[in-house]
Amino acid sequence: MPELVFFSGTMDCGKSTLALQIGHNRSARGLQGVIFTRDDRAGEGKLSSRLGLVTEAVEAAPGMDLYGYLVSRMSKGDKVDHVIVDEAQFLAPEQIDQLARVVDDLGLDVFAFGITTDFRTKLFPGSQRLIELADRLETLQVEAMCWCGARATHNARAVGGVMVVEGEQVVVGDVDRPAAEIGYEVLCRRHHRRRMTSAASHAGALSPDVLPVNHG
Repeated sequence: MPELVFFSGTMDCGKSTLALQIGHNRSARGLQGVIFTRDDRAGEGKLSSRLGLVTEAVEAAPGMDLYGYLVSRMSKGDKVDHVIVDEAQFLAPEQIDQLARVVDDLGLDVFAFGITTDFRTKLFPGSQRLIELADRLETLQVEAMCWCGARATHNARAVGGVMVVEGEQVVVGDVDRPAAEIGYEVLCRRHHRRRMTSAASHAGALSPDVLPVNHG
């Protein structure tokens, strides 16, 4: 049976690499897929991995009818065996509904990849809808690591190396941007809660949660 599968994890845990691998494996067996993406780090209409791999993709622009696009392609004779969606968290909830319809009405597997929460630890609307509708949820097994060595569970946004918790939900960036720019870092819950990025730790900043010592 065709499925809508949501592969989720923090930034830097290999989601795009797995998306590319699934596409490669199916292509090697003669299957043809359509790849959608939104706001990829490599630019419009690209699916890229931090390992340096990149392939062409269809930019899933705001307001685009993904179901209608696939029906149009198939009506013109294009063979479509499956669908891969990267950066799925950026899609609108109605576009996730369209992907569910692709599974149910067109009989195609849909593999969606994305992060679940933003830099404020709030669910992305697209990810929330995927959690609600997906036939299967898969957590990526490659664990990203916080600067302290613990398992990273939260995505942090930093401006000039300083973590911020306010601002637009979607600002395109990456985990390897210069400190002076808007960038992202994956942190464990403890250091996300304390707003302690790697830059802050290197500066020797004291946590506001440190308990006072009573010498009495």
